[in-house]
Parts: sequence; structure tokens; C-alpha cells
Amino acid sequence: MKFAKANKISNSVVPLQMKKRGIFHYIKKDWQLYVLLLVPLAFALVFKYGSYFGLTIAFKDYKILKGFNGSKWVGFDIFRKVFTMRNFGSAVRNTLLLNVLTLVFGFPMPIILALLLNEVKNKYFKKVTQTLIYLPHFLSFIIIGAMAYQIFGQENGVINNIIVSLGGSRIPFLQEDTHWLISYVVINVWQTMGWGTIIYLAAITSVNPELYEAATVDGAGRWGKIKNVTLPCIRSTIVTLLIMNLGKIMAGSFENVYALMNVATPKYTTTIPILVYRLGLSNGKYSEATAIGLFQSVIGLALVLISDRIAKKLGEDGLL
Repeated sequence: MKFAKANKISNSVVPLQMKKRGIFHYIKKDWQLYVLLLVPLAFALVFKYGSYFGLTIAFKDYKILKGFNGSKWVGFDIFRKVFTMRNFGSAVRNTLLLNVLTLVFGFPMPIILALLLNEVKNKYFKKVTQTLIYLPHFLSFIIIGAMAYQIFGQENGVINNIIVSLGGSRIPFLQEDTHWLISYVVINVWQTMGWGTIIYLAAITSVNPELYEAATVDGAGRWGKIKNVTLPCIRSTIVTLLIMNLGKIMAGSFENVYALMNVATPKYTTTIPILVYRLGLSNGKYSEATAIGLFQSVIGLALVLISDRIAKKLGEDGLL
């Protein structure tokens, strides 16, 4: 009884002591960590939140010489002008098309590669393969774009030179709209599949080996183990990465399209980031460019919130 009472007293005293400790106590205790946090905090405040003031350009007839305060407020007139632009509809369509195709063909690829690599018994071959497929993730897409024109170019590309030497005709991989679209998706899938493969391999390593032993006892073969053990055990990782990718459908990528675009393929290369670049930096229409960027951010935020809601719903249903 005395021990129980002592525990109650100690448990009641500790929270009271902790409540008396203010923020200055923790700053004094770990001041080195707080100093280290000042740099990234200042970076976030200046470049993330400080730039929000520039969003007012979307509601003004912005002129550089007049500045923020001197430019005239026009309300939603800029948005009405943007939504009726000839290239706006095609930019939204192309952004959705490129991202959806990349998601459809690119999302299953890391899962397939991870499952295949997990079945490989040769550790040396497995490590070399992981390194090779993960390496493109660290390359800038500008470099990848230059490599793509050297490999897939119609006149001097390596692949077309091989095709011609074998008696075939040159294929406009990057010089015709439909071929460009296919090449874009293939190149993007090739660059991004290594990162996802590493994530899924890490998830597979956490699967309890006893489950595979039980499946073996039940007579399951290699495919049976993948279907009934591996995939169900990494389902939460698959769902999480899928939801993260769904939130990026409207984001688009400026450098990916810009590095591969050319004058011969205008049909699919006008995306929202490209349109913002052309209006803002090329033509000086900063209000229109800011309005389109704000529209893209709002739609992206809505997709992220919807994805978050789906994740919570799946979690409540026990699927995660």
C-alpha cells in the first residue's frame, strides 16, 4: 500500500514539475540544437512563406515599374482572362495526360522489379542491379534529356543508326508528337523506378520469414508466396506511395518536359509549368503566370487533401 501511494505521489509531482518548466528551460538546455535550427527556419520563412506576398500579383494588373503597391487591383479579372486563353485548356490536358500515363506505367514497375530482385539469390548480382537502376535517380533531367537526344535522335541517334545499319528506316522518337509522348513516359519511368524499387525492397525485408516457411509447408510455390505473402505484407507501403503519387498529378514537371521538347512536337509539350514559364519569363505577363501557378497549387492542395482523406479512410477500415 505504501509503495502504491508513493508511486501516486511521484506520478503527480513529476507532471507538476514539468508544467513549471517553460520554453526558456528547454532553450537553455539544448541551445546548440536551436541555433542549428535557425538557418533552415530562416530559409523556410524567407523563401517559403515570405514569397506568399507575391501571390497578390494574380489579383493585380502588375507592372514592374509600378511595383506591388503601385499596380492596380483587378480582382478575379486575371483568372477570367487566363481561363479563356487558347493554350490553357491544352496545358491542363497535357499536364494530366503526362502525369497519369507516367503514374499508370511507372507505379507498377518498381513493385515488379522489387519482387524480381527479392527472388535473386546471387547477392553480388542483386547489389549491382540495385545500383544500376537507382543511379538515374541522382541525375539531373537536363543531363538525361541531352543523353536522350544522343540515343534517340532521328538523324544521329545511336538507336536510329543501328536501325539503319540493319536495313530499317529511322524512327522519330523525339521528333513526332505520338512518338515523343511514348518516349517521354519511357524515359520518366526509367529514371524514377530505381527509387521506388529500393523502398519496396526495404519493405520486403521486414516480412517475417516464418510466413514463407508456412507457405512452403502448405505447398505454395514461388508465385504463391509472392501472391499470398509478399504482396499482402507490403500492401500498406504500396497504398501509401500510390496516395503520394496521386497528389502530384496536377503538379507537372518543368525540367522533364523542357529538356525533351522541341519545335517539332508542340502537341503534348505545352503543360502548366511550361505555360507559366512562357507567360512570365518569356513574355513578361507576370499576373497571368502567377494566376496559373496559384490555380495549379490550389488543385494540387485539393488532391493532397483528398488523398489524405482516402488514406485515413483506408486506415479506419483496416486496409493499412
